[in-house]
Amino acid sequence: MTEKLCAEMGSAAAAKGNLSQPLIEMRGIEKIFKTGAGDFTALNGVNVCFYEGEFVSVVGKSGSGKSTLVNMLTGIDHPTSGTVRVGEAYIHQLTEGQMSIWRGRNLGIIFQFFQLLPMLSILENVMLPMDFAKVIPFQEREARAMQLLEMVGLEDYAHDLPAEVSGGQQQSAAIARALANDPPIIIADEPTGNLDSRSADAVFQIFSDLADQGKTIIMVTHDSSLAKRTGRMMLLSDGELVNNWIANAFPALPHTRLLWLTHQMQPQLFDLKQSIPLPDNSQAALYLFTTGPVEFVTTNGFFGKHKVRLDPGEYLSLPDVQNFSADVLGLRSANGEKVEALVLNQHAFQRWMDEDQADQVRLTTAAINRLASWRSNGDTSAGIS
Repeated sequence: MTEKLCAEMGSAAAAKGNLSQPLIEMRGIEKIFKTGAGDFTALNGVNVCFYEGEFVSVVGKSGSGKSTLVNMLTGIDHPTSGTVRVGEAYIHQLTEGQMSIWRGRNLGIIFQFFQLLPMLSILENVMLPMDFAKVIPFQEREARAMQLLEMVGLEDYAHDLPAEVSGGQQQSAAIARALANDPPIIIADEPTGNLDSRSADAVFQIFSDLADQGKTIIMVTHDSSLAKRTGRMMLLSDGELVNNWIANAFPALPHTRLLWLTHQMQPQLFDLKQSIPLPDNSQAALYLFTTGPVEFVTTNGFFGKHKVRLDPGEYLSLPDVQNFSADVLGLRSANGEKVEALVLNQHAFQRWMDEDQADQVRLTTAAINRLASWRSNGDTSAGIS
C-alpha cells in the first residue's frame, strides 16, 4: 500500500525506483474548519510521501491548503481524519508534552518573518533551541552555534542584534537556528517571501546544500522559479494534491484544470504482447505515459531513420494522431518492459475541449509543432506552453 501511495503522486524517489520506507507518510489527511458560513474543507484526502534527502517544494494559490499541510507536518494542528507518520512516530497520537520534545529533536522550522527574538544576539538566537531541547551538551552549544553561523556566512555578525543585519542575513540566521539540534527534517514556510532575489538565491542554495547532506527539506513557496529548481514540486489546488505527472506535463494549465485531470485520468497497464491503440474518438483520447519508453510502430519508415520515442512524463493526444499519416499503426514498448499510462477517455476529453477553446488551440498547436519536430529529428519535447 505504501509503495502504491507514494508512486501514484509521481514522487521523484518513486520514479527512480527508490521505494524504500519513506521518512514521512501522510495518509488520507482531511482537515475541516468550522466557520460561521459552514464547514470549510482545507485539505481533502491528501496522500503523499517524503523521502530522506529530498528537497520538495509545495506550491499553490492562496487558500489552496499549503499552510494547513505544513501545520499537519509540524503537529501544530491536528487533522480531522487521517494519519501522519514521521519515522516511527504517528505524531498526532503524541501528547502535547511528547510533541514538544519530538518537534525539538526532529524538526527545524523556518518562517517567512524570521521570528528571531529582537533582544538576543544572532548567536544567542541560534543557541536558544539547544537550551530548550537539551540535545547538545551545554559546554558545546556556543561552539556549535558559531559553526552553524559560519556555515551560513554570518560568523562576523554573531554578536549583532537581528535589527542590525539585513533581511537576508536574518533569514540565514533563522536557518542556522533551525539546524541547532541537527534535525533530519527542515520545514520552511515561505522562507524567501520577504527577500530580494539575490538573498532568495542565497537561502535556496543553503537548502540545496542541506539536502545534499541528507536533510529532508519541505519548502512552501509562491516563487515558481525557485519551486522548479527543487527535486520535486507538489501542487495543491482546493485542498487536494494535483498528480505530479499531470502537473509536469501541462505546466501552463490552470490549477483547477490540472486537478480536474487528476480526477479524470485513470491508470492503465498495457499488455506487452499487443500494440497500444492510438488515441481516437471512440475510447482513449489522451495518454500520459508514466513508465516506458514507448515508440511508434510504422509501416514504411515514415519518420526516416529516427525512432519516435516517448519517455515517462510525455503525452500523446488525439490532436497528435490527427496530424499523423496513415503509416502510423500504433504504439509499443520500446524496451520490452511494461507500459503504464494515465488515460483520459474520449468523453472527458471532448468535454474539456468544449469548455476551454484556449486549451484546444494549445493542444492542436503543440501537436503541429511536435509532428514537425518528430519528422526532422525525433525530438518529443514540445508540449503545451
